[in-house]
Amino acid sequence: MFAYCADPKSLEGLAWLACYLTTGKHMGLYWSFGTVLLLLAITAPVALAFGFVGAMAARSPFLPARIIGKGYTAMVRGVPDIVFFLFFVIALDQGIEWLNHQIRCPDWTEPIRQGLEFRVCPQAKVPLGSSPQYVHQLYGFGLAVMTFSLVFGAFAANVLYGAMQAVPRAQLETAEAYGMNHAQVFRRILVPQMWVYALPGLSNLWMILIKATPLLFLLGVQDIVYWARELGGAKTSAYEYPHPDWRLYYFLFLLVFYLGFTKLSEIVLDRLTARLSRGQATAAGEAMRKAGA
Repeated sequence: MFAYCADPKSLEGLAWLACYLTTGKHMGLYWSFGTVLLLLAITAPVALAFGFVGAMAARSPFLPARIIGKGYTAMVRGVPDIVFFLFFVIALDQGIEWLNHQIRCPDWTEPIRQGLEFRVCPQAKVPLGSSPQYVHQLYGFGLAVMTFSLVFGAFAANVLYGAMQAVPRAQLETAEAYGMNHAQVFRRILVPQMWVYALPGLSNLWMILIKATPLLFLLGVQDIVYWARELGGAKTSAYEYPHPDWRLYYFLFLLVFYLGFTKLSEIVLDRLTARLSRGQATAAGEAMRKAGA
């Protein structure tokens, strides 16, 4: 990064630290913070969409849809996250390659399952072995987003289902008495009012999602925990910047990052809750009405 960093052995004090903190691996650490924030930015709305569809399916009068909706939430919520993460990623990856194999290599005669190995023709590998490194990274990130979205979408579905059930039935019946059909009641009455009931549960789910981001390492994505462990470990004189075991300081930095991010999230969510509660027939809405009286 700096011209004087060419010979690390000649550096001392702040000059050594400045060069150490701007190495290529440290740049990977800094980029990994962006990876985590991008994961959260993409996963949160996708998981909410999965949850909304799952909640609607669970409330559907159509029996097969109701079974699918309730089965989705029960299956994912009943399996430990780490087990689902490891199983789903492998199953999804092999499923994509199997379908690609059937299309690209229909004349392949060797078995795909060979003992513990899963082998498809080279043209069916996803991504291809000749693909640039960034393609492999994007593919792994895409699998991570899909896995996080499915897992947290199931929890969101349960929260939204409860929120829909919490909307006073009298309001829905009044809307129907005014001539609204079921679709209009759902769109104009139920959905706008359910958010105030859903937000506490969704807020907790957002906090859990933030804390679950270190599971990216299990999915093959080099996240901030991976780099903290890699950079903080003791480095001998064989490395450019030898140092003792500094993992405590790296993980302490991550602790501060996660605490700061969750505190910021709490502030934003509290303001959103206050805004949604205004005028609603809830405890928070009633407290705001009395305060303004």
